[in-house]
Amino acid sequence: MSCSMNGPAVYELSSAPASWRIALPHTAAAVPVARALVRTALAELKHGADCDTAELLTAELVANAVEHTTGETPIELVVELMPSGCQVEVHDTDPAPPGDLTRPAGGPPDPWQEHGRGLLLIRALSSSCGHRPTESGKAVWFRLPVVPAQRRSSA
Repeated sequence: MSCSMNGPAVYELSSAPASWRIALPHTAAAVPVARALVRTALAELKHGADCDTAELLTAELVANAVEHTTGETPIELVVELMPSGCQVEVHDTDPAPPGDLTRPAGGPPDPWQEHGRGLLLIRALSSSCGHRPTESGKAVWFRLPVVPAQRRSSA
């Protein structure tokens, strides 16, 4: 099977998603670790999702999980890379939803947004986001699409 290099498929990954799952300490130290992991995951596979945005939104999710849940139980970071983009999930032990990530802007202030930008930022910059209950609490997630190669900066 031959494959033309100048066809319309600018960027291809194998159809099997690559997935990372890592436990992070329930402290602020988890934030830079999570950022580094996401950057490494995207860079290693030369994945087409926007690295800076992925890092920023991951940092917000991890910081919120650390700040708004109690206890020593580690939080978990799950990164999945798919041909269409990436999904990042942060698992914590608090079953309470993190405000409504999908509601339109406006309305009463969200208690999760103590610093005014966390969930708004995630909602604004991700292609989709949300949360779901898990056996041990909840998972909050966002997805980013692959950016076409011609629109990526060659940093």
